[in-house]
Amino acid sequence: MRRNVVVTGMGVISPLGSDIERYWEGLSSGRCAIKKREYKPAEDLSITVPTAAVEGFADRVAGLGREMARTDRFTQLAIVAADEAIANAGVEFDDALGARAAAIIGTGIGGQETSDNGYIGMLRKGRRPHPLSILKIITNAPASHMTIRYGLRGPAFAISSACATGAHCIGVCADLIRNGSADIGLAGATEAVLSYGALETWKAMHILAGETCRPFSKNRNGLVIGEGAGVMVLEEEERARKRGANILARLAGFGMNADGKDMINPAVEGASNAMRLALEGVVINDPSAVYINAHGTGTLMNDPTETKAIRNVFGAGADELIVSSTKSMHGHLLGAAGGIESIAAILALNNNMAPPTVNYDEPDPSCDLNYAPNAAQERKFDVAISNSFAFGGLNAVVVFEKV
Repeated sequence: MRRNVVVTGMGVISPLGSDIERYWEGLSSGRCAIKKREYKPAEDLSITVPTAAVEGFADRVAGLGREMARTDRFTQLAIVAADEAIANAGVEFDDALGARAAAIIGTGIGGQETSDNGYIGMLRKGRRPHPLSILKIITNAPASHMTIRYGLRGPAFAISSACATGAHCIGVCADLIRNGSADIGLAGATEAVLSYGALETWKAMHILAGETCRPFSKNRNGLVIGEGAGVMVLEEEERARKRGANILARLAGFGMNADGKDMINPAVEGASNAMRLALEGVVINDPSAVYINAHGTGTLMNDPTETKAIRNVFGAGADELIVSSTKSMHGHLLGAAGGIESIAAILALNNNMAPPTVNYDEPDPSCDLNYAPNAAQERKFDVAISNSFAFGGLNAVVVFEKV
């Protein structure tokens, strides 16, 4: 028997704000957190690029406890988001519930800060790596720490699928609950790669924007790397209703596939089919009541490809949609993108407001949808979609509906 899955809690830490309230305030007001920053781990090593960083996080780490102080930044971000999601859900993991609780938390790259600092210290200063380096770097560290912190003993693991990671984690966690492997779960993703080594490798690909991120705009010239985490509490619907939970949305659909074509160039067919899979069984009577949080990276190839995919799926109804890229404000969080962007989609659904695509200067004939340019748009939504399309041609799409 397959069971309905609902969202009962959300937590986020992002360049736009360190909790749900401030995150939504930043999204709805069109505030851009992107600015040029210098990363200088040594006197002769320096890189200055536009990034979207979480500010003032050191103060938050101190309140997480001694064990968290010995983890990498990407794990710390995830724990802050999970703490808020659990409090938001009003759930307590006693012994019985903990045995039926999952933790599916992913990351695209893992403990980059630890790795970067370890190699620089070892190769430039002759220092040995920290003895806990492996435990800080491994991609399952956030999920494992959550099981220990909250007493979760159900399925727990990390998914790493580049920019599709967060959406994969949400969809897989929901499937575990639908199929009876768990009753409740923490799902989402985290990323912290604003370090010298990581940024140099991204710069070498020649896809970083020179000034800011301009998704779907004709003068777009690349993506901007951000950091943060988004975690939600997923729960079997009947159980959530029995305990009187505040249901934020129902997870109505999930689609995933692979292009099977190219590591870098996205395929219209793959993105289209992932969206179709996610929308199977979802009733859409009016396309104007659908919001799409686009993958929208601001790169030359992604944006027109995604636009064509949306048109393939919705046909003439595509002109009635509102589609926006919140990456224009909080940057591209890589593995964590699907986590915080799914939360943005739910917030848009519940507030009947589509966040804007900021930094939009000039229409592009190959990107011809309503992208809510530079200002939020109010509209009553029934369905919200979050698209995530990753390097390697991996696609994941999640669909939420009002309850």
